[in-house]
Amino acid sequence: MPYASARRHFRIRAGDRVLDLGHRTLIMGVLNVTPDSFSDGGVFFETAKAVERAWRIADEGADILDIGGESTRPGSRGVSAEAELGRVLPVLDALAGRYPLPISIDTSKSEVGRAALARGAVLVNDVTALAKDPKLGEVSASSGAGVILMHMRGEPGTMQKLPPSPDILGEIGAWAGTAVARAEALGVARDKIILDPGIGFGKTLSQNLEIIRNLGRLAAIGFPVMVGTSRKSFIGKILSDPAVDRIWGSAATVAAAILSGAHVVRVHDIAAMRDVARVADALRDEG
Repeated sequence: MPYASARRHFRIRAGDRVLDLGHRTLIMGVLNVTPDSFSDGGVFFETAKAVERAWRIADEGADILDIGGESTRPGSRGVSAEAELGRVLPVLDALAGRYPLPISIDTSKSEVGRAALARGAVLVNDVTALAKDPKLGEVSASSGAGVILMHMRGEPGTMQKLPPSPDILGEIGAWAGTAVARAEALGVARDKIILDPGIGFGKTLSQNLEIIRNLGRLAAIGFPVMVGTSRKSFIGKILSDPAVDRIWGSAATVAAAILSGAHVVRVHDIAAMRDVARVADALRDEG
């Protein structure tokens, strides 16, 4: 796979933080405070374990912590805002004022976003790209948060049952223009937006690989790109491994995504993927 052209540099203003993107790949560490995540099966559902994991994510070298209280795995059903708040707020309260990394809240609900931002989160990571609850965009804009807009075909409960897109790259390109326009209409400034092509969200195995190979097309739109491939089912289809055993497959996709133009990679295995990113960054710099 040919390396992408030199990554454009961005400075994303997120609350009181500035994310310098493009000089090196940033590592976003995943913390699922859920009982039914595909990747860790509720290991960090208890608050004490989640808080401990958050500190370990920082110690292992992550640049951003992404906290989520609702699973969006294929076939999942949503939970109420009250349930989601009950999962993430105790963790945020325990970290408030002491945690060194910028915190992202993985949610599509304005109530959850508002409460998380009030407790120190500076990024909103929305798998619906502000389409499900536009008020989340207004909440983000009023707080000065950065916003990650992700492409998803359908909804988590049904997305893998949809017929394949006839042109997934064209679909994502068209979506990006619509998603950015929506965010701007809600008050989100352009220098606060990161795009995520949504690996695994309503895409086939071959389409996921096609997206990774062609991330440069999304980056060319003029926004930084985040990619989340870690432990996902398309890797399992290639390797026939369960989620917890997909570290090496994940490593291959993280390296490929960086060489293809990703600015941020969202991962579970922090220390290992940090090393992968360092080598892939060196390859890009020398390419």
